[in-house]
Amino acid sequence: MRGKRFSPEQIIRIIKESELGIKNMDICRKYGISEQTFYNWKNKYGGMGINDAMKLKFLEDENRKLKGLVADLSLDNKILKDLLEKNF
Repeated sequence: MRGKRFSPEQIIRIIKESELGIKNMDICRKYGISEQTFYNWKNKYGGMGINDAMKLKFLEDENRKLKGLVADLSLDNKILKDLLEKNF
């Protein structure tokens, strides 16, 4: 799989082109994306500005980090409980 080629800012600019009246098929051909990808982007980023997309990206990164911290703390908690249950 190729991975991400477009930043959220670029995606919003692409969506704005469709709002200007350019056909979706033409936009998809121009940027080399499928129509399904375009509609997924439209569902996720439709109605957003570039600042909103930057905030969304920041919040997603922060959320990912916090989930990692919770996972680490849960693992530490489980290890401590297992050690306390053992009889020495």
